[in-house]
Amino acid sequence: MGRCTIDHTLEDVQQKLSEQSAFMSRELVIEVGDSLVEGGDQEFLNEVFHLLKKYDLADDKERKERDQKLKELIK
Repeated sequence: MGRCTIDHTLEDVQQKLSEQSAFMSRELVIEVGDSLVEGGDQEFLNEVFHLLKKYDLADDKERKERDQKLKELIK
């Protein structure tokens, strides 16, 4: 994924999570959501947003890679 120069707000990321939650495991949605409640710096918000962006269009392999990256980010 390429780097984007747009800074995404907490609300942007929460909205994107809501939009993509039907395509994700319930456990991962909760973990990502909990990490957003705790906040995060701008880089964190941008990375989470871009991992969620077009998640529904990704194939199984890509989703697994994104899931792993999300899990690493929220630890």
